[in-house]
Amino acid sequence: MDVKEVVKEKYGQAALRVVTGQSAACCGSSPSSCGSETDPITSDLYDTSQKSELPESAVLASLGCGNPTALAELRPGETVLDLGSGGGIDVLLSARRVSPGGKAYGLDMTGEMLALAEENRRKAGVENAEFLKGEIEHIPLTDNSVDVIISNCVINLSADKDKVLREAFRVLKPGGRFAVSDVVTRGDMPAEIRKSILLWVGCVAGALEEDEYRTKLAAAGFERIGIEPTRIYRAEDALSFLADKGIDAALIAPQVDGKFMSAFVRARKPARRSEAHRVVERRARPPDAKRPGSGANFSATDRVRRPG
Repeated sequence: MDVKEVVKEKYGQAALRVVTGQSAACCGSSPSSCGSETDPITSDLYDTSQKSELPESAVLASLGCGNPTALAELRPGETVLDLGSGGGIDVLLSARRVSPGGKAYGLDMTGEMLALAEENRRKAGVENAEFLKGEIEHIPLTDNSVDVIISNCVINLSADKDKVLREAFRVLKPGGRFAVSDVVTRGDMPAEIRKSILLWVGCVAGALEEDEYRTKLAAAGFERIGIEPTRIYRAEDALSFLADKGIDAALIAPQVDGKFMSAFVRARKPARRSEAHRVVERRARPPDAKRPGSGANFSATDRVRRPG
């Protein structure tokens, strides 16, 4: 089964639920619990002041495991890219943080989510945000064009994380920051979890072990790598997390106690690039990438069309 197609289908369904006024099913959660006070993954990620700035549909569509906009050091005038932007909550919050003079891009492969995000942008009255259609393994932006990359519980969903990290490195400017929230594991995870495609979509089975994450970031060229746990999940959290996945929760929970967590993953692209990094960037570069602010399309059919 193609992981990417399963992810696209699940997230497309989540967007359609939001359109009808329901919460989206998020990392490891059922629609009824996503974003509730009892959900161990998504509860209390955004404060009241942040949520008050946004349309309700942007908040309902939040599928994340953290709040990268609260942890990333965003500054006016910067260009931000959100990998897997979903309903747009982090893009819209970032756009306000980098104003005046800055811009926030959201990249998503799901048409339904892109349409929802664009509608949320319109409702919020945010002018310095743009949503692009594409895959995080093939970022439709040019080399050295982004100051900060954020992401919220999305990189773990990719079946080719090395490529995602190489692409992130490519589009970041020298000295640019990688600042993402992601699910990370500590030690080995039970094989039964990793076999479940539904759990991959729910974040846990696709999550990297924290040392492996550091190794992959370094291999992509990043430096100053850090992984900071923001929530460490316990057995009682895992019971609800696994209940609707067809897994024997009572059997698995003791084995995952404290072994998976939401974390803030930080890294930097070196201020000066080596020749080896230049070669990597040239090889990774999409043929028709878009430069921020240029108005050029990655693909005329892939760009989100605004209403009217």
